[in-house]
Amino acid sequence: MQVLLDNLGTFGRGAWGTVVLFAWSAVGSLVLGTLLACLRVAPSAAMRAAGTAYVNLVRNTPLTLVMFFSVLALPQLQIRFGDSLNTQFRVFAVLALVAYTSCFVCEAIRSGINTVPVGQAEAARAIGLPFGQVLTLVVLPQAFRAVVPPMGNIFIALVKNTSVASAFSNYELISAMRNLIEQNGNAVISILVGITAAYVLLVAVVALAFNRLERAVGVPA
Repeated sequence: MQVLLDNLGTFGRGAWGTVVLFAWSAVGSLVLGTLLACLRVAPSAAMRAAGTAYVNLVRNTPLTLVMFFSVLALPQLQIRFGDSLNTQFRVFAVLALVAYTSCFVCEAIRSGINTVPVGQAEAARAIGLPFGQVLTLVVLPQAFRAVVPPMGNIFIALVKNTSVASAFSNYELISAMRNLIEQNGNAVISILVGITAAYVLLVAVVALAFNRLERAVGVPA
């Protein structure tokens, strides 16, 4: 493990890149996934169809292909973010991760919505609440409590999915691993063990956070 101690800067930079990708993608996925879930349960057939089409299309597309579209197609459409190439590639990677992960967030939230008794939504409509307020005030708060465990699994997968961004000019743990192996070809096993340990640690932190969240607000079994 001496090679990792001698290259803590490279290792730390890669770990920080993974954390940044995960944090932004997690927030974006939660927001977009919630909006998609609302579309999928909306009273309008057109809105339901739009939400269903998006989820079925993107969820069944490999993440690598989604990343290719974000990184290569968006610039062709004159969609750019900032002047720095590093910033642009980081934003493109986050957009791809959000577009992909939000589909799974949507389905988890939709399953949580289905656990809320229909009578509660009907009672809310009976007192004059519109669809938006029924969702935000009555249904979604209960749905979020019900889906904490599956949401944890989705975000654990997101931590690992950030590794795909390394192939698209984003510096994170896999990028750091490649650099370390190129410079220290005689210590491949140590480098692989160190990178694996870093991912295990990040996943453990996410799992612990969701376990605490589940105990605090989750629905008792």
